[in-house]
Amino acid sequence: MRARLFGYALIAPLLVWLLATIAAPLAYSVYLSFTDAGTIGTPFEFIGADNYSSVLGEPEFWSAFLRSLAWAIGGALLQTVMAFAAALVLHQTFRGRRFARTWIVLSWIVPTIVIAILWRWMLNASFGVVNYVLTETGLAGEPVDFLGDPSLALPTVVFVNAWRWFPFLALIILAGLAAIPRELYDAARVDGATSLQIFRSITLPLLQPVLYVVGLLGTLWSFNIFDVIWLLTQGGPSNATETLPVLVYQRAFDGFAMGEASTISVLLALFLLLFALAYMRFVPHGETREVF
Repeated sequence: MRARLFGYALIAPLLVWLLATIAAPLAYSVYLSFTDAGTIGTPFEFIGADNYSSVLGEPEFWSAFLRSLAWAIGGALLQTVMAFAAALVLHQTFRGRRFARTWIVLSWIVPTIVIAILWRWMLNASFGVVNYVLTETGLAGEPVDFLGDPSLALPTVVFVNAWRWFPFLALIILAGLAAIPRELYDAARVDGATSLQIFRSITLPLLQPVLYVVGLLGTLWSFNIFDVIWLLTQGGPSNATETLPVLVYQRAFDGFAMGEASTISVLLALFLLLFALAYMRFVPHGETREVF
């Protein structure tokens, strides 16, 4: 009992911190979603579920929800593929591997505002280096407005965000690759297995627990990302990149409707909770002890 109480005492400060920074604001947001709160500090009244019926009946909400789905799923798939490819390369033995493993995280540790400024400069239709390369090589007849074209803005922002996050996921996958016993690969090569057969029969099955975690975290993180979209497009052009987090911000601080913004955030949290439960229930994750 004394050892158990000592363990509880060790984690108590963290639990108190989580309650103060997560649970309390979340509970207050749920409360605000049932009120007509405007700006912070102004009086408000309890109006029941009016905000929910109003928000769920708005085409703008459902459009932002569909964009969030496209943003999260597309981003999760792209950054997972990029991370998997990078991890496979970094897992090989080559000169400068240690240097490459260290500096691959550069795009992840650089502040988001710096990343946004760099990509806005590179993608600029007038003087951006990307358009210069495209026009000089003949891949594009005229400059492409990546962030100003409604049909290109969302895919472009998805790519930038995937480029921003794939190094972190690559390190997770690389750790999973390093945990696979080398003897399995050696035995497979002695038996005459090809590289593709080794990848399908050894690497993928033993990486399944790692990919399971990467898929879940990548999707949940993508849904909640606000800074990259806001710094690159602010939800434009013509609301082409307006996801639910952007809509929450606009309702709260541009439309001065804190109650509606809280409603949207609660609905988003409920959806992510249901998604996480369904993911853990239906997506195969293998046996974690096989890798770790």
